[in-house]
Amino acid sequence: MIEVSHLTKRYGDKYAVNDISFSVKEGEILGFLGPNGAGKSTTMNMLTGYLSSNEGSVKIAGIDILEDPSAAKKHIGYLPEQPPLYMDMTVKEYLNFMYELKGCKLKRDAHLAEICDLVKITNVYNRVIKNLSKGYKQRVGLAQALVGNPDVLILDEPTVGLDPKQIIEIRSLIKHLGKKHTVILSSHILPEVQSVCERVIIINSGKLVADDTEINLSNSLAQQHRIVARIAGPEETVLRAISGISGVKQVLQLGTKEPDSFDFQIEAEQGTDIRRSLFNVLCDRKWPVLALDSGEMTLEDIFLKLTSDDSTNMRKNRVKVKTGRKNYESIIDGTNPWAAAAEKTKKEDEE
Repeated sequence: MIEVSHLTKRYGDKYAVNDISFSVKEGEILGFLGPNGAGKSTTMNMLTGYLSSNEGSVKIAGIDILEDPSAAKKHIGYLPEQPPLYMDMTVKEYLNFMYELKGCKLKRDAHLAEICDLVKITNVYNRVIKNLSKGYKQRVGLAQALVGNPDVLILDEPTVGLDPKQIIEIRSLIKHLGKKHTVILSSHILPEVQSVCERVIIINSGKLVADDTEINLSNSLAQQHRIVARIAGPEETVLRAISGISGVKQVLQLGTKEPDSFDFQIEAEQGTDIRRSLFNVLCDRKWPVLALDSGEMTLEDIFLKLTSDDSTNMRKNRVKVKTGRKNYESIIDGTNPWAAAAEKTKKEDEE
């Protein structure tokens, strides 16, 4: 549905977007992530035809956005971070204006009524937009993106400024829209992307640094394949049993934090999933698992690792991190999301 090929945008000698390529399939919900200044908004403006590229191409439903912008834009519904609302219009007047502006051919009353019902703004249809709450204004902005029933929806920060209840409602709506539309969602709220999107793209400094599912990114970026398990059973016997599992590289005893149970750090060989085998061994011996941490990276971990300034120049610093009354000295990897906090603590100590 969307084909982006070697897209580049320069301002003088500065690259806002530098040779990025990706595709989005029909009916897919794609998360589009990057830190401030990474080139997200520039890319989205080129996808919608608002900006032209210096090099590369964008095709929407097979139509080049620069060669035939009118035809391509008929397939696009766009909600920018600040919805393009006319505050002195009523919702009815505004949606009818957008209907005319887009040259929509669908039956007007039935089409607008369906959109209003979908985004739940029927009850404010005759109200002036400036008198609506932030949540309703956002819904009206989403409604205008849906006018014309476009194949592609590009949503830039659709839940910014909303309360938790409104955020949940908009997330559910985006999931619903993904059944009939191709959706690109840009958001700084990573749990939102994590809960809604099937795949994520991350750009940093104008370059594409990741394009995959969250699970695949976690598996490829995690430097170690470790599980930490709290098991109720005899320490040495449990240790020997786990060590005998095929694919287990190393088992470390971490001591006890609960009565009659012990914590073990289990490291597996590269590319080996030992979870099922571990379950079977413990189940056969009736040793309950009281806690289990698989060590998977969250989307936040992935984002911070890929967009860290030090991600391409790994370095290690021995720092002291204060926690309560204790000082923990540890090796902090430059790509670790906690490195910045640790270094800040170090500077504070030195001062």
